[in-house]
Amino acid sequence: MRILLALLAMSSRGVLGFAPLTQPPRPLTPSQSLVPLFMAADEIEEIYMDTEDRMSKSIESVKKNLNTIRTGRANPNMLDRVTCDYYGVPTPLNQMSSISVPSSQQLQISPFDKSQLTNIEKAIVEADLGLSANNDGTVIRINIPELTEDRRKEMIKQCKSIGEEGKVAIRNVRRDGVDAIKKLEKAKTVGEDEMLDGVEAIQKMTDKSTKEIDEIVSKKEKEVMTV
Repeated sequence: MRILLALLAMSSRGVLGFAPLTQPPRPLTPSQSLVPLFMAADEIEEIYMDTEDRMSKSIESVKKNLNTIRTGRANPNMLDRVTCDYYGVPTPLNQMSSISVPSSQQLQISPFDKSQLTNIEKAIVEADLGLSANNDGTVIRINIPELTEDRRKEMIKQCKSIGEEGKVAIRNVRRDGVDAIKKLEKAKTVGEDEMLDGVEAIQKMTDKSTKEIDEIVSKKEKEVMTV
């Protein structure tokens, strides 16, 4: 037994030519130690890009919805939210007809399929845009009436509502981005400092997008109130 213990001790010191029973781990090369950092940077950058893209789309949605609010002058965008039942399929009006502006107070709708004139006329009324459609059997004409003071105030409320919906969407995007970065920190992919920097960067995107929506809504409100 004493001989066996002596041999094991000598082996652990490498005296017998065998490798020690325990060896220190090999240090990582510089390129190996940087790999996790690069991966973390890529993941954070991907979160930034996704957040920025979704916020931009939310802003574009606000612009599109505000364009449907009339300002007293004829504009084809007024009809962007009108959807017709085209053989059982809800179809945007601007995809099934051409819309022109004969004058500043009139829109003219020329359906590609004349059999849809009645359906289009019905869809315009049901869209609750405050517009009346005149169907002559060939085209539909919409005369744009002057806005009353009460109607302008009502449209101002619509503008604010659309803007608020946009800002809620922005805040939801912010929440998703922040949650994604915090998950990286929880998984030890990034450190606490990187996580905090990421949250701050997303907050700056949020503030910028919210300010842009406020400016867009304010501009539309001025157009609505301009007589």
